[in-house]
Amino acid sequence: MSGAMDKLRAMQTFVRIVDEGSLTAAAASLRTSLPAVVRTLAALEAELQVRLLNRTTRRLSLTAEGRSYLDGCRRILANIDEVEAGLTESHVEPSGQLTLTASVLFGQMYVAPAVTRFVQRYPRVRCRMEFTDRVVNLLEEDLDVGVRIGPLADSTLVAQSVGRIRRVVVATPAYLRKHGVPRHPDELAGANCLRFTGNHAHWWSFRDGEREFHVPVSGNLEFNQTAPAVAACAADAGFGHFLSYQVAQLVEARKLRIVLEDFELPAWPLSLIYPHARLLPARTRAFIEWMRDELSPRFR
Repeated sequence: MSGAMDKLRAMQTFVRIVDEGSLTAAAASLRTSLPAVVRTLAALEAELQVRLLNRTTRRLSLTAEGRSYLDGCRRILANIDEVEAGLTESHVEPSGQLTLTASVLFGQMYVAPAVTRFVQRYPRVRCRMEFTDRVVNLLEEDLDVGVRIGPLADSTLVAQSVGRIRRVVVATPAYLRKHGVPRHPDELAGANCLRFTGNHAHWWSFRDGEREFHVPVSGNLEFNQTAPAVAACAADAGFGHFLSYQVAQLVEARKLRIVLEDFELPAWPLSLIYPHARLLPARTRAFIEWMRDELSPRFR
């Protein structure tokens, strides 16, 4: 294989094989012959000196090297698409339907206000917001953009990191004056802790150096929703364990204070995710840039 263009075509062919699930389907999608697809894949593997796909008569499966290479190919091809689309769409006013998703509370607090400002700037765009706390599949549910908190496992999507979300323990200054400021998570074992229903209702997780550990917690209030738990915490009811954005305004107003910062688990990424498979329309591209500018300063 010789030349940058040949390498890019080989990357595109490899990604299409994975997306289509077979060599034959990839050939049909690329409007080329099956032998041409087979030759391109073989030449790519020969140049890289690794096997990218395990091939049997029934199915294809990615090798560990293939999965890593796939992620890199997707990023490179998405960047090329973005540059090329920018050349042709720089004069186009964004318009049309845009559908996006985010978790409920984060969507209410940060996404909806940003989307409102976006459509005021681009009135020809129509935005539909779907806020849910379940992890949705953008491709299956026909969504254009997602705002996601936490690790990303789906390599079929492009992800732009726009910040970090911490997991913090908080209480009111009045509660801390009365009960004392904990110096170690073990001190929470005898404190009143606001808990959530579910698997983690009875323990909170922390880190000491490289070691992660769990502390059993108990209390007289248990919730299945975040907002009332935050309100109870702000009303001096006890210690709360929340995502940092959920209490950011109260912390900034000094109505809640973060404790045990040295024992926090690693922060989760805050990402904008979107399908890479085709060139993004101007409205999606403009929205991604808008949300990056809106969220990055808040969640660095």
